[in-house]
Amino acid sequence: MTDRSFRTISWRRIVGEIHLWAGLLLCLPLILLGVTGTILVGADHLGGPVKDPARQTAGAAVHSVGEIIEAARAAAPDGFIASLYAAPPEPGEPASIRLQSAAGRGTPPIRMEIDGATLTPVTRPEGTALRWLHMLHANLLMGEDGRHIVGWFGLVMLTLGISGLINWWPRRNRWRAALTMRRGLRGAAFHRALHGVVGIWTLIVFLAVGFSGVALAFPQTMRDLVDVFSPARDLRALAGAIRVQPIPGSRPITVDEAITLAMTAIPDGRLASVALPLRPDQPFRIGLLPSGGLQGSPQIGVFIDPWRRDVVTVLDPRDFSAGESLLAWQHALHSARGLGGAWTTLVFLSGGLPLLFSVTGVALWWIKRAKKTAR
Repeated sequence: MTDRSFRTISWRRIVGEIHLWAGLLLCLPLILLGVTGTILVGADHLGGPVKDPARQTAGAAVHSVGEIIEAARAAAPDGFIASLYAAPPEPGEPASIRLQSAAGRGTPPIRMEIDGATLTPVTRPEGTALRWLHMLHANLLMGEDGRHIVGWFGLVMLTLGISGLINWWPRRNRWRAALTMRRGLRGAAFHRALHGVVGIWTLIVFLAVGFSGVALAFPQTMRDLVDVFSPARDLRALAGAIRVQPIPGSRPITVDEAITLAMTAIPDGRLASVALPLRPDQPFRIGLLPSGGLQGSPQIGVFIDPWRRDVVTVLDPRDFSAGESLLAWQHALHSARGLGGAWTTLVFLSGGLPLLFSVTGVALWWIKRAKKTAR
């Protein structure tokens, strides 16, 4: 054996050990994140609010955004103010309004769904459970610290994906065997083949979900990294820094008037969201989906001065740099939105991968361990 081949074997053995022990030690939290992710994607795309077919076919009039927000304020507990409006994803579905306490950050925000035709709150029995699952998936119910822990688990997923690719990489003339499952395999051979074949065919989705999870957990770090390769402004900080000058004695425009101004500026846009000003020096932020954009894709941000009744600035994803576009799409990638049914299905199924890899990986380790013990 040459020194070069010995170094290659040693290097691959090290990668294999990293892959093995990272998977064994962290399989349970990775399974938890995968299963909760699948449930959330399924509930978002397969469940969702119950539509009223009679109202849809009758074409009942839908109230204005301002009226829907006022209905949410009236139904909310005292001291809560509306901060974000999310338009119905489809006709006949309710709008979603996020409200937060005027007292400050100590009280968690609440979300209400309002029927646009009747202005009544829509109650979903599964809503509380889904919100709990969302927080479990996003931060393990541990707030900001938990979000960072989940981000590190995302890095572990990336490590497992890349090291798994190295471990799987076949020798010459073995590609076909490495890409398919042969009939009649049993024991360690079956688990090894299933682990490798499923892993290679799902690798891109596995890495994309892991990368997007890391990007959501560490947005500033990821932006700094992307900025090295492609200029990427801190769009969140840029949007948060936009201020307007209140005019004494003047009445600010209503949310419906702000939407009209935004739609005039972007005629081909479709209303997706409205971030409401919570202070006199803040603008409206009207989120519009570009022409052809699917629900969940990056929105055009139109900032409206409520005092001077004009557009302050527009942040349009169609004008973003490559790095900014990459970052803007991470939430859609991770939540399986804005990219069509095929991507939704792939992300939904990918949540089961940590469980499959854990079962086959643990089985392989156990079989090998039993053989060594028997010698």
